Amino acid sequence: MSMLYRIIWIILFTMMLSYNCSNQTITAPEPINPIPSSRQLAWQEMEMVAFVHFTTNTFTDLEWGNGDEPESVFNPTEPNPLQWATELKNAGFKELIFTCKHHDGFCLWPSKYTEHSIKNSPYKNGKGDLVLETSEACKKVGIKFGIYLSPWDRNHADYAQPGYITYYRNQLKELITNYGPISELWFDGANGGTGYYGGANERRTITSSYYDWPNTIKLARSLQNEDFVVFSDNGPDVRWVGNEEGWVGETNWNMIDPDTALIRRPGFEKIIGSGMENGSHWIPSEVDVSIRPGWFYHASEDNRVKTPEQLFDIYLNSVGRGAVLLLNVPPDRRGLFHENDVKSLQGFRQMLDQEFKTNLALGAKITVSSVRGNSDEFDADKLLDENSETYWATDDNITSGSIELVLQKPQTIKYVALHEYLKLGQRVKAFIIEGLIDNKWVTVAEGTTIGYKRILKIDPIITNKIRVKITDAKGCLTISGIQIF
Repeated sequence: MSMLYRIIWIILFTMMLSYNCSNQTITAPEPINPIPSSRQLAWQEMEMVAFVHFTTNTFTDLEWGNGDEPESVFNPTEPNPLQWATELKNAGFKELIFTCKHHDGFCLWPSKYTEHSIKNSPYKNGKGDLVLETSEACKKVGIKFGIYLSPWDRNHADYAQPGYITYYRNQLKELITNYGPISELWFDGANGGTGYYGGANERRTITSSYYDWPNTIKLARSLQNEDFVVFSDNGPDVRWVGNEEGWVGETNWNMIDPDTALIRRPGFEKIIGSGMENGSHWIPSEVDVSIRPGWFYHASEDNRVKTPEQLFDIYLNSVGRGAVLLLNVPPDRRGLFHENDVKSLQGFRQMLDQEFKTNLALGAKITVSSVRGNSDEFDADKLLDENSETYWATDDNITSGSIELVLQKPQTIKYVALHEYLKLGQRVKAFIIEGLIDNKWVTVAEGTTIGYKRILKIDPIITNKIRVKITDAKGCLTISGIQIF
């Protein structure tokens, strides 16, 4: 009997051990720092945001006003911010950033700190406030509102002197406190040069510390909750991509070292647009580009508006490479988006809807090479549940792996989209995509980084099997989604 008891005890012990192992809590992977803040993630999720450039330049046919333009020049006949916001929302844009003041110094709100503003223009007999009208239009249609306030001011007499910083901060206070919640505060790098400067008509230069950005930004944040992101050449929340052509590189890390990402030497300036694999700060890139050759409206460019096909290509090379697209659409002298611009926006939206209408991965059978701790919490199903808060993960020592999808039937495939779970950091360094063609796995695309969203456009193939092989990563894999179109 003792032998029988021993056998029974061994069986029970084995069952208990198996039960405990199967119900053991598997912990999530440790983050690979740096990681994004909640406001950076909210900004990233918008994917597409818009610029609206409008000022005296619209009426003088300039790109950069000199600062000596009379206020009477600004005289739109039928400005309609509601049209701007509506057309942008219909095209898929989630935010409108308004050029409240460009380099010419003309303010599109009745600032009490200068006479060079809309209050001295013919618009609404000096009673107009286009910042207010634009903010209210954004609220009405349900998109976010951002502000651009040019640091450079070619009109103000004190520019490049200490007194201008007080002036600039006073204007920031006006904009942030009087026009409702903002989602993005945009500062550019055009600073110093020739200008009117209250009649001086001279060149003025500044040093990199002139604006005292840390305290200027601290002031801005103190005036509102901290949900808005701040853009500049190298952050602190969002950075310039390094070009104004509508693309980010094949490799696009969301991290940089702010002190070294902007390379300056006499006669030369360069942004490290691809980011840095081991950068110290999470500062993702925003891809700015205009729908026209210029940033302001010029009648001579009415036939040079980017086509829907060009905008779609820009989308693939910005949003499709893990960045956020910032597209500028400038109102004309009426104060309306020109018909050609509207037609192009509408065609662009139609292309997006057509190309990404049906996710063929839904309903597919999915398998992965391994699962973290064999836990249901991190299994293959998380790649198809359309929940950005869940993800497939591997064990800590597994930095490569594969995802295979078997579709319900052979389909024509043109795009594969991948998403990383960025709350744990950006990890993937290299991957390939294969399709089963004539019973052979054939590489149809390859890439380096993934980030928030990576869209791979492939020469169309007909297959019922797609495989993604991640070949290198900074740590264990954390992939939140895959889509096939």
